[in-house]
Amino acid sequence: MTSPLRNPQFFYTTTPQPCPYLPARMERKILADLSVPDADTLHSRLSCAGFRRSHTLAYAPLCEGCSACIPIRLPVADFTPSRTQKRIANRNADLTATLLPPTATSEQYTLFHRYLSTRHADGEMAGMSPRDYRIMVEETTVDTQIIEFRTPDQKLVAVSLTDTLDDGLSAVYSFYDPSQPMRSLGVYVILFLIRQTFLLGRPYLYLGYWIPGSPKMAYKSGFRPAEILRQDAWRTLDPTQPVNTERCGLFPDAPLF
Repeated sequence: MTSPLRNPQFFYTTTPQPCPYLPARMERKILADLSVPDADTLHSRLSCAGFRRSHTLAYAPLCEGCSACIPIRLPVADFTPSRTQKRIANRNADLTATLLPPTATSEQYTLFHRYLSTRHADGEMAGMSPRDYRIMVEETTVDTQIIEFRTPDQKLVAVSLTDTLDDGLSAVYSFYDPSQPMRSLGVYVILFLIRQTFLLGRPYLYLGYWIPGSPKMAYKSGFRPAEILRQDAWRTLDPTQPVNTERCGLFPDAPLF
């Protein structure tokens, strides 16, 4: 069970906007300000309760009649890679990962823009300028790192913006070179973060939201075992069982944490 969150004066909601993942649906979010003393502790508690971070805010979906965005995390000590994931790890054994402070560079932005133009040209982030990218990376009040992945000839092929939590790591946003599909760089970045979380001696890698029926999010359920947050508790994801994505109970608009 997650612990109840106090100080509700920190929370406010957004107006409904078109959902970026499911057609013909509207999204609304509950927000919490992380520009507070001991922001890392608050961020860790909110992450365990299903929130994600963007800039200096933590957010969670609060959509009327829908709970399709399901928080998902990996208990790294129990992770068992599939044969495909083992091949991906071996295929990228030549890459070097460097942990850096959250500082944006023009090299990162070039890769970021190329990734969005190829993989998410119709997404809400597609029009982000270099300034927007810098704000995404550098505007943080919590323990944040940039991880760069480079080939032996120092070509930048993947980047992961990552937060450190009390109980693990949170993969905030990752992008990679779309011209190298054989490397499966998106999967490799998660495999690296699983190992990094384990080496830090922390139990969980938080992957954000998993959305059944959304091709953009399908890869997250491919890491086993995974846990999803439902009805106030983290439960092992059973891929053979359907997941109810409609809100229920006495308070249909209440967040599920």
